[in-house]
Amino acid sequence: MKHAIIRSLAFLFLCSASLAAAARRPNILFLFADDWGRYANCYSAVETRPSINPILKTPNIDRIAREGVLFKNAFVTAPSCTPCRSSLLSGQYFFRTGRGAILQGAQWDPAIPSYPLLLRDAGYHIGKSYKVWSPGTPVDAPYGGQQHAYEKAGRDFNDFSENATRMVRQGMTFAEAKAKLLGQVADNFQAFLADRKPGQPFCYWFGPTLTHRKYEKGSGKALWGIEPDAVRGRLPKFMPDVPEVRADYTDYMGEIQAWDAGVGVLLQKLEAIGELDQTILVISGDHGMPGVPGGKCNLYDFGVGVALLARVPGGKGGRVVDDFVNLVDLAPTFLEIGGVKPPAVMTGRSFLNVLQSDRSGQVDPGRTWVVTGRERHVAAAREEFLPYPHRALRTADFLYVRNFAPDRWPMGSPQFTGDADAPSLESVEQNTFVCFADMDASPTKSWLFGRRNDAQWKWHYDYAFGKRPGEQLFDLRRDPDQTVNVAADPGYAKARADMEKRLMDELKRTGDPRLADGGKFFESPPMSGPLPQ
Repeated sequence: MKHAIIRSLAFLFLCSASLAAAARRPNILFLFADDWGRYANCYSAVETRPSINPILKTPNIDRIAREGVLFKNAFVTAPSCTPCRSSLLSGQYFFRTGRGAILQGAQWDPAIPSYPLLLRDAGYHIGKSYKVWSPGTPVDAPYGGQQHAYEKAGRDFNDFSENATRMVRQGMTFAEAKAKLLGQVADNFQAFLADRKPGQPFCYWFGPTLTHRKYEKGSGKALWGIEPDAVRGRLPKFMPDVPEVRADYTDYMGEIQAWDAGVGVLLQKLEAIGELDQTILVISGDHGMPGVPGGKCNLYDFGVGVALLARVPGGKGGRVVDDFVNLVDLAPTFLEIGGVKPPAVMTGRSFLNVLQSDRSGQVDPGRTWVVTGRERHVAAAREEFLPYPHRALRTADFLYVRNFAPDRWPMGSPQFTGDADAPSLESVEQNTFVCFADMDASPTKSWLFGRRNDAQWKWHYDYAFGKRPGEQLFDLRRDPDQTVNVAADPGYAKARADMEKRLMDELKRTGDPRLADGGKFFESPPMSGPLPQ
């Protein structure tokens, strides 16, 4: 009996110690916006070229940079929402996630570990509001289904410009409409917090879609007072700097400022409950701007480069880090924060050492490159549901893109043969699928489409929609906008060969199905069955 009592007391002590250890683990607040890119005022301090960032008002995102760390070289694995999120959740390259590697027709493989469920099993209270992983069934499977969704207060924040404009037209002031929409954000987060056990650490994913198309046309100026003329001279070289495109940009900028306001709501709540300094905050997005040349669905920096900022309790603020981070690295990082050993299957690498450092510049000498890629976005963008298979290696000096099917259209097939059967400009602005379906419908897409026969804009049109060679190499020291392909230049032969080898070695090492059996796994929709070994 005496020994049984001692064993029971020892067990209770271990349980208590375990609970105490769990309580000491930090909360994890992950703020993740659709189609956001690398846009926030704080990024203007690290840029060497003109951009819209100095015009943006993002005080809450800027606060995270001021009190934490800003990453200059953060990239997604794939510039399409579902494969990017599959990669992020699984800690593996997108091409290792089966049917999670595509958008339409995606399906989550429950055999793939996901970091939220691993944290849940380790004692974290997990939850999400708005978009985590989609499409597919069950909804948000890698986050554990709808039982972890906190959205009863409303989802109107997802369509901020449309809903705010509607409210204003109904008689509200913009300040009142904004407060109502942000109130839903606050109430959803409060419901999540109310469900956790005393002392339990939490992992919350805040994933609004407001920066995803469509935006209320003219809302950037009407709601936020952003003048389109203020954008003049601040667009990338490959973007037509014309009134229609500048106006489109200001609507996007308004959604970014609304996104920032949502970030502020969660920061204020954490301060109010006294847990801001018990919480690691990470903020990012799933790829670049939609509906424009070079952005979403492209492996250029404008498509795969994203903002990444983090605030670590007790960490040194104001750091700017040069280390290359792929968002595939977030899963093992979050697991390490939560005291969980990342599964061996994860190809991502924790950068907690970088977060905990007090240094700026290059912190981890091994973080000098990333690999990105894409297969299928819109299922019917090309005949026979064919993907657009390409992979890229990005270093500080070069971007190398390997295109496995240069005969295919990068943004999808034109869907017309000439002016006689071309879609109307209005339909191109409103309906993604009428032509070049891998670029979202937008005023910018419509404007470019309308200039397809205009010699003045031919280069821009071809850059956006034209076929591309099997290899592209960009010298980032001379060509930061990545518009001059030097892959065939003899002076770059050594650099091209080196970049190609490094890329292919990494794809082989990590088992990219694109290299197996002629890429049959991705070429034969619907993709099914196990990954090739």
